[in-house]
Formats: sequence, C-alpha cells, structure tokens
Amino acid sequence: MNLLPSCTRLPLLAACLFLPTVPGLTQATARVNAPGAVAISPNGSTLAWTLRGREDSTIHVAELAHFDDAKLVTPHGTSDCSSGSPVWSPDSQTLAFTSSCTGKDAKTDQEQIFLWSKATGEIKQLTHVTGNIEQPAWSPDGKQIAFLFVKNATRSAGALDAMKPWDGVIGEDGVEIQQVYAVSTADGQENWETAPSLHVYEFAWSPDSRQVAFIAANPPGENNWWIAKLYAQTVLPRGEQAHEEPAVVLDPNTVTGPLHGLQIAVPRWSPDGKRIALIGGLMSDQGSTGGDVWVVDAKGGEPTDITPNIDGTPGFEAWINDKSVGFVEDRRGHTVLSDYNVATRSMIPDSVIDLGEATVSGGQIKDAVGFSSNGVLAFVKSGHDMAPELWAGAGDALRQMTHLNDGAKPLARTESIEWENEGLHVQGWLTYPKNYNPAKKYPMIVTVHGGPSASTGSRWGGSSWAEEGYFEFQPNPRGSFGQGEAFTQANRKDFGYGDLRDILKGMDAVEAKVSVDKNREGLTGWSYGGFMTMFAVTQTHRFRAAIAGAGLSDWLSYYGENSIDQWMIPFFGASVYDDPAVYAKSSAITYIKNVKTPTLVIVGDRDGECPAPQSFEFWHALRDLGVKTQLVIYPNEGHGFRNPDHIRDRKEREVKWFAENMPEKQ
Repeated sequence: MNLLPSCTRLPLLAACLFLPTVPGLTQATARVNAPGAVAISPNGSTLAWTLRGREDSTIHVAELAHFDDAKLVTPHGTSDCSSGSPVWSPDSQTLAFTSSCTGKDAKTDQEQIFLWSKATGEIKQLTHVTGNIEQPAWSPDGKQIAFLFVKNATRSAGALDAMKPWDGVIGEDGVEIQQVYAVSTADGQENWETAPSLHVYEFAWSPDSRQVAFIAANPPGENNWWIAKLYAQTVLPRGEQAHEEPAVVLDPNTVTGPLHGLQIAVPRWSPDGKRIALIGGLMSDQGSTGGDVWVVDAKGGEPTDITPNIDGTPGFEAWINDKSVGFVEDRRGHTVLSDYNVATRSMIPDSVIDLGEATVSGGQIKDAVGFSSNGVLAFVKSGHDMAPELWAGAGDALRQMTHLNDGAKPLARTESIEWENEGLHVQGWLTYPKNYNPAKKYPMIVTVHGGPSASTGSRWGGSSWAEEGYFEFQPNPRGSFGQGEAFTQANRKDFGYGDLRDILKGMDAVEAKVSVDKNREGLTGWSYGGFMTMFAVTQTHRFRAAIAGAGLSDWLSYYGENSIDQWMIPFFGASVYDDPAVYAKSSAITYIKNVKTPTLVIVGDRDGECPAPQSFEFWHALRDLGVKTQLVIYPNEGHGFRNPDHIRDRKEREVKWFAENMPEKQ
C-alpha cells in the first residue's frame, strides 16, 4: 500500500508542490518553482528539464557551459498544454519528449512523442497513437524509441488511480494491458514488442538494440506485480507481432536463496550485454522501489546479491562499466551515491557521495538520476531546508545549475531524530511548530507513512501541522526503507506490533528532547499509515485523536475486496485462506472494543488498494460502540486523490478534527 499523500511517489511529486492551499496552512509549497524531469545528453554537454506550473509543464534546454542561455521547446507554439519525459538520442543531437501540444484539432489530453533537433530547432511529431504512454527510451542504435503503452487506456496503469466502476465479468472484461511498443525514428512505423498475455511494468534495451529485457506478469497488472518475472526477448521486425512466451531470465517465485518470493525492479543491461542488474527485495508497492542490488546472467541462472548487508536501501542502479554498478541509496534520511565492484561485491574506495539530508528525483522512476557516458550526473535535489533545484556535474564537481527558488525559506525547522528499540536503530523526522518557544508546551501529530516498504525522506514543503502550532513526528519504523533489507523485512507477520512499538519509543525520544504536551498527541496516516492508525487506537490510549486515511480495518475481509491481493503473501507468509490467524492477529476489528480515541475516517469511493468497505467497517464499529467518529467518502477518487477541491476539503476536515478533539486547556 503506497505512501502517496506524503508526495514521494514520482508521478505526483511535482504536483504535490502545487497542492491547493488552505487558509491558515503553509503557503510555502505553492510558491515554489518546481523542476521535474531531467535528462543529460550522453556526451554530457546539454541538459533538458521540465518546469511545472499550476496547469502545465514546459521543457527547457541549455548547454552546461552556457546555462543562462536556455531555450524553451514548445510544439506548435501553444501554451495550454504540457510536455514532459525528455530523453536524449544516443548521439546527443535529438531530444524526444512527450507532449499534449498536438494542435487545435487533437484530443487535448492525449500525449504523443515529439522529436526536437538540437542542430535546427525543428520539432516533429513522431507518434499518432491513442492511449497511455510511459517511460520512452531510445534504442542504443538510435533507430527506435520504445515505451510502455496501453492502447485506448481509460486510466493510468497501476492501482493508484481511481478504479473503473465494476461492470461485466470481473477480472476478464475491460482489462487494460500495458505492453512495450516501439516506433521507428525514421518513418514512424510502429510495432508491439511484447505479447498481450503479459502486463509489462518496466523495460530496458540491450546494448546492441537487438533485445529488450522487461519485468512483467499475467494481467491484470494492478494485482500481479508482486509475482512478476524478468524476461528477455528479441526485438521483432516491423509488422511482426509477439505471440510466443519470451525467455524467463529470473523468476523470484522459483529461485532459491534470499530473493525467493520477493520483488524485482529496475532491470539494466551491462555494457557488454552479458548480465542484467536489478533491485530485489521486499516491496509493498510498484514504483516504491528498494532492496539490494542483484546481478544475473542475461541468459538466466542464479542471481548474485552484490550489496549484501548494506546499511541503507538502494532504489535505482546503473552500470558504470562491465565491472561496476553505481546506485542511489536511502540511508537513514540521507541520499548517498555509491559504486560497487560486481566481482568482489564491495564498495569501490572513495566512490561515495553523500548528498546529505536530501532527496533526488528527475528520472522516470523513483530515485533515478541522469548520467552521461563521461560521468556527468544530473538530477533535482531538494530537502527540508532546500527547495527543489537542478544539479549537474561530475561526481566530484556537482553544482547547482538553477536558482529558481533562491528566496524560498522553510517556514518550520525539521531535524532527523534517531533512537534505539529492541536492538534496532530507528530514524525519523521531527518538525517544530512555527515560532517555537521551548518554554511552552505544544501538541504533536504523529504521521505514519504508507507502504510499509517505503520511507519518509527529507523533502521541501514544511509541515502544515507546524503552521497550525503542532510538532509533527514522522517515524520510519521497522518495515521501512533506509536501514538495510533485514530492517525492511522485520515486520513480516507482525504488522502493528513491532512497528508500533518503534513509533511509541520514538515518541518517548521526542518527548525527552522537546516540550511536547503529552495530553495532546494525535495520530494520522494514509494507506499503511491508515492501517497503523486504525490498529494503534486498539492497542493504546496514548493518542487523544486520530485520522485514518485509506486504511484497513480487517485483513481477512480486505483480502477478498482489494485489487492487489498478491502483495500480502510475501508479508503474511500465506494466503488468508491458508492462515487466517496471522491476518486476524493484525486486524483492528479483532480488538475494536478497546478503542476510545475519536477517529475521523477518510477514503475515496474508487480506491482499489484500500477499498472503502474497510473504512465503513471501522467507522460502523466505532459508531456502534459509542466512540466519536466520522466517515467521509470522496466520489470518483482512487488511492491518490486528484481533485483539488477534494484535497482542500480533506485538509480542512483534518485540521478541524484535531483542533476540536485535542483542544488546548484554558
């Protein structure tokens, strides 16, 4: 279950910087100029990036040596449309990008792929498709561009968007399948590269442009990513359709060793085409990637963990040469760039770049950074005390390229806080109330992230709770990313127990450090954080008020209601039909009579990840038991809310709930 309301998943990161504002809440994020996607040319000389406004996104291009002379790349000279996903050709002379700026007669929200010539400035439309385009990538020979494509898509692929209304034969009618689609850059001829029997989540070209490696599973795609396999397939001639099952390179469901039953992501070919690197680990959400870096022979075989016992969580990797792999690592709130020797499975001396308490973005997937053949990196860097800006340069000479937000200052102080519990080292974030006075006591909101395989990182935007006069504590308890794979797996078959104890121990550490009013502590979270909220109030009366967003109250009924049930087996060890006791153990409904905490319950009516009936069950039980509660259902919303009015209304209700149920004593 994802961590979307924390604004950490990539597709919505830029949008999160422009969330609707609420009177009395922080205006800092609304004023930020947010660079989004970033692409460095293969020769390391030219940078392309997107800049997002409230209604659209534009592409800018500049030479690193003459960065002030940036150009605006706009098809048809229009302004009421958006462009994104820039990616350079192998010869660094052509920029491909997606855009809805297709002319007055075209469907306004349908994106196509365009090509911009660096030499002439000419822009031409390459594709003329109807459907959803994701992750365009040039073939290494420059002759084709492939992308993930859902023909005639009615929604974005994945479980975050609002699910389609139930209709027809469930699981069979109207299933939308994402495949690899390729188009010739010379004449625009198009071709399906993968069969409709597989839903593809990610892909990568082989160095010789003759194969694609991809991670895929049987449809429906929303449900089966957790059992996906790594495949390799020969690129098909124009007009030939894929029908046969491609070669399986790695199947985590049958492989022996520590990767068995876990998830895989980010396939990347070695430069010689002999091996494929990937991220493998226990993951609760497609797109929220984290684990160890693994390498497998491109023809199949046993994979090798090249980062065993690493202290952090790699989330994105790329080959430096045939012998070494570099990766982006989440390490206790820091973002670290490291290089590893594949043969020795050890860090290359003097290769580590610690970017500090910051997050990086700019690629098409989480934690992705751009890099050139001569070692130039490019990404967006941001953090609690730094608004998002473009950074680029060689590893030892990275520099800030843009100054879009030089005047922006955080409106609240945030610092990392660490503590020990039950032999584990745990990290989280503490944001101070605006205008904090240590002589006074302040209420505190504990915000639990989703996932659970995720983490709250250092990000710009402050805290709306700080603006309202609260401390905000955001823990990364066991089950989170950032402290190694063993830490991520430490909550298997234990949801709501060890992780809750970590959170409560973290609260003790906060209370010992700053002046918290212990009688005015609230709890909130979304998705897995919503589950933790529902479960925690059955286990402790420490919280005076709670808000559960898109939560889960009964894992037994949830198993049969959601659209992503495959995610639970790696965490619970068996299906609900084989081991109902382990599911009941972590269900709030099992202990519902213990609840005394006033709880607001919020959910979208078309949420496929955490369906509304879970919220109904919890609310109904509290109402029958005489516990103060409200249930708010938002129409046509999925797991991640999209409607600005709904986001604004939700925030207003949250502020009011805590204010009314944790009032300051007069």
